[in-house]
Amino acid sequence: MCSEIESRAEFSEIRYAQCWEDADILVEALNTGAGKTYVSIASAGDNSLSLLTLKPERVIALDLNPSQIACLELRVAAFKKLNHGELLELIGSRDSNNRRDLFSRCENLLSRDSRAFWNSHLNNIDKGIGNAGKFEKYFRIFRTRIIPLIHSGRTIDGLFKNPDRESRIEFYDKKWNNWRWRLMFKIFFSRAVMGRMGRDPEFFKYVEGNVASRILSRTKYALTELNPAENPYIQWIMKGTHLDVFPHALRESNFDLIRENIDKIEWHLMPLEEFLAKEGANSIDSYNLSDIFEYMSEENYHKLLGEIIESGRSGGRIAYWNMLVPRSRPKSMAGLLVPLKDLSDELFVKDKAFFYSRFVVEEFA
Repeated sequence: MCSEIESRAEFSEIRYAQCWEDADILVEALNTGAGKTYVSIASAGDNSLSLLTLKPERVIALDLNPSQIACLELRVAAFKKLNHGELLELIGSRDSNNRRDLFSRCENLLSRDSRAFWNSHLNNIDKGIGNAGKFEKYFRIFRTRIIPLIHSGRTIDGLFKNPDRESRIEFYDKKWNNWRWRLMFKIFFSRAVMGRMGRDPEFFKYVEGNVASRILSRTKYALTELNPAENPYIQWIMKGTHLDVFPHALRESNFDLIRENIDKIEWHLMPLEEFLAKEGANSIDSYNLSDIFEYMSEENYHKLLGEIIESGRSGGRIAYWNMLVPRSRPKSMAGLLVPLKDLSDELFVKDKAFFYSRFVVEEFA
């Protein structure tokens, strides 16, 4: 059984070499106790690995794209074979001249297909695997070609030197938010440019309104209401690496716990729809659904949501993001799925992956 987006978009290259969704709020949303079974959209693997800190019975990672499965497989091998500092080198979070050696230590744990994939992309190993995706290349162009037309290196550094909200707002208004920033942002993050260079045009099929303006508003929030010095996503976009903060799965404080539970994660190259048809009713506690509902019609979203509810166990949860397309439980499913609005809103105000317009947490009745 195919997913709607599978028939419309290309799924062969690495789209995302990192998970650009904040696992801190994801883990908090889905933390209903140890020993649970989770289904997670794999993407690059980071957030699926973060779920291992919840001491689950199983984490089942799914993806349509074999390149994304290869990203997850290599991360799993790295957690098994490398220490924390070496993991950061392999990702690209720390400088290294030794990445091929680190890869060779992990290689024998990879499947034949993933080993072949990475051996045909050794240049991505050399650069750090966190740089390997289309989305990361899009940000690299923004960082190396667009931002220098707008701000000096000194101004960019200043973005990370305002610890309190008032100073961040003043910095943004007086030094950052000039006409060049607004103009170049609206061009570079337009539907056309982002669709061609960053995501896929088909990902915008159900989007209405001005894409760049909506993302610009969220970017202002991240640069003023939140602290860029504590935001690994902004650090990577502006600096091409992590400075002194990391996403959830890459923190030293989580490394041993993920490693201890690493054998509880499994992965499958298949759409969620096919998995649900095989898995059966009352079999899954909670779901990390990324933003997959944005890529399908409202009718198909409702159909898939119904299948997810059938598979879910009472008290379990689903968590997902809205970026540009509003999606949330329809009234027709009110007796089956309960919106946790207060929790959703509380977590969303802390969301460091600032592109999204909403974070949704709902609970199986």
